[in-house]
Amino acid sequence: MFPQSIASWLLIGGSAVAVGVWLLSPAWRHWRRVVKRAQTAQALDLFRRQREMLEAKFFDMARALGKPRGLSWLDCEWCGDVTFAHACDTGLLTAFVGVNIRFQAIEGGDMEGIEHVDAIRDAAAVFHFQNGCWGTGGKALFNMNPKDAIKRLAGQFNPVFEES
Repeated sequence: MFPQSIASWLLIGGSAVAVGVWLLSPAWRHWRRVVKRAQTAQALDLFRRQREMLEAKFFDMARALGKPRGLSWLDCEWCGDVTFAHACDTGLLTAFVGVNIRFQAIEGGDMEGIEHVDAIRDAAAVFHFQNGCWGTGGKALFNMNPKDAIKRLAGQFNPVFEES
């Protein structure tokens, strides 16, 4: 009985070493890249299918934030530009979508009577893919389009290059 136990332990140990070598191998890293690429492609497709609903959610959330102070959100005109990127630190997939936003001054507020309050503002609306779902916190990056957002946030985001 004793020799069989040693053989079992040697088999288990050898298997663990083999798995460890596999996990450190280039083949494992390649397999992980292939899986990540497939997951990203699925997420991008899901974004495209849910885009209209996500845009409405963005507008509702952004309007509720009360930013910029003294202004209320009137309208969002969505552009076709979308740039996808992975956060460098977490790998979180993020979408930056071009949007033109119109505000109006809140009556009696700080911005009332200020010239150019009603000017259309360019921005990049931010969406994140987490736990298999797209969502938004209503964050807009003003005075930039999606490509500018990636450039300005270089070091924080790596662009996703879509295959045609």
